[in-house]
Amino acid sequence: MKEDTQKQFTGKVALVTGASSGIGMATALQYAREGARVVVSDIAEDKGGQVVDKIKAGGGEAIFVKTDVSKPEDCEQVVKQAVAAFGRLDVAFNNAGIGGEANPVGDMSIAGWNKVVAVNLSSVFYCMHYQIRQMLQNGGGAIVNNSSILGQVGFATSAGYVAAKHGVVGLTKSGALEYSAQGIRVNAVGPAFINTPLLASMGEEALQMLKSKHPIGRLGEAEEVAELVIWLSSAKASFVTGAYYAVDGAYLAQ
Repeated sequence: MKEDTQKQFTGKVALVTGASSGIGMATALQYAREGARVVVSDIAEDKGGQVVDKIKAGGGEAIFVKTDVSKPEDCEQVVKQAVAAFGRLDVAFNNAGIGGEANPVGDMSIAGWNKVVAVNLSSVFYCMHYQIRQMLQNGGGAIVNNSSILGQVGFATSAGYVAAKHGVVGLTKSGALEYSAQGIRVNAVGPAFINTPLLASMGEEALQMLKSKHPIGRLGEAEEVAELVIWLSSAKASFVTGAYYAVDGAYLAQ
């Protein structure tokens, strides 16, 4: 029997927000390896351009679109630019996010709350709003939203982040109910603490504390999350929609 060497995203166009580093970059690179033409979206122009260069160096196709996902007009524009460059949109990974202000609820600033909710939750709605409209024109697609383990449990001094990530799970479920019959699958992933630049500023003692919270005994790697996102985006997950998948080293099993 002749081996089928066709890559699973050949002919597809994938959009990744927050793609200049960490989980977003790992996923963008993996989409490209699997044959997708990739729209690299981020607020960090230099680093985003470097991701595009890496994709092109590997023989793939990609463009960079500078995007502030807390602005609905930017979320609309990145979809328009994807279509202008590649003619369609098949897959989206709504990954962009921030840690936000770390304070108890009574001390958290109103501005800090508003910022983390804007970047981590409202942005996912804005992106889905425009992505879904375009995918309906293609006859379907797949959306994966990046929630967190903190989309399922609480975490002291992170009320804004926790609330936003819980909201992403609810938004994912609603989107799946509304659009699965029209060929658009919507799922969420819930990473635990991942070894990314977001944690790079923490001291060794704090990192060891975080590692100890994971029964597997270590932090996750961005590529491990990317593998799950790739599967959820692919035809292999054709009956999977409205779901939340943890990738957490048994954090939530405790």
